[in-house]
Amino acid sequence: MNLYADALKALTISDLAAMKRAGEKISCLTAYDASFSALLDRAGIDVLLIGDSLGMVIQGHGSTLPVTLSDMVYHSRSVAMARKRAFVVTDLPFASYATPEQALLNAASLMQLGGAQMVKLEGAKLDVIRFLVDQGIPVCGHLGLLPQSVNRLGGYKVQGREEQQAKQILADAEKIEQAGASLLVLECVPAQLAAEISQRLSIPTIGIGAGVDCDGQVLVLYDMLNISTGKRPRFSKDFMADASSIEEAVRHYHQAVKSAQFPASEHSY
Repeated sequence: MNLYADALKALTISDLAAMKRAGEKISCLTAYDASFSALLDRAGIDVLLIGDSLGMVIQGHGSTLPVTLSDMVYHSRSVAMARKRAFVVTDLPFASYATPEQALLNAASLMQLGGAQMVKLEGAKLDVIRFLVDQGIPVCGHLGLLPQSVNRLGGYKVQGREEQQAKQILADAEKIEQAGASLLVLECVPAQLAAEISQRLSIPTIGIGAGVDCDGQVLVLYDMLNISTGKRPRFSKDFMADASSIEEAVRHYHQAVKSAQFPASEHSY
């Protein structure tokens, strides 16, 4: 059941928090343009993430690092203008939030020009999160695999398998909530760790390769439609395989998330 499916107004942070309290899973997909934005919104997707993954699936780069703030504003505006209900979250791109002041300037652009309702940033940047929240900017944190730090991490690897690293991710999650973030993405972490974090936090967690016990799920749209140029990640699923149209595939994904049928064990670590 979707408690907010028939609401005419756009979803808010309060709605997402209420969904967590009610035990309703939150469905999320990436979106980069107006046409897909309208389709995903029509299919009932709760959150549209304008991810810097557009650098790979739209622009053809090998990582997210070349994506600029102007790119993010452009794609965010396209998505925000076409949706009616879904909550809009936009990534702050690589090296755009090194200081609180820089983060504020760039987050303001994403909201004023790009129509974002919330900005997402990677890592436990607690001073930046506090500063943005103090200025009235909603923040989504991101822990586990951090694509913007792929060169430091040595590749796209599962994070938190070792005990000390798992403890650090859990501690960082609690600190990010305390700093004022309203949402937290957990990427490529063991399902057990993600479940513990989700239980401890009062803010919703959105998993990608983090098991079924997160409060919601997100996938890169092009991965779940099996049209990405690269290899589809293990944690994703081809929802086009049993669908006659893109919209049907998106509805299947939405329903699978809502009913906790996705992700299954083969999509988790």
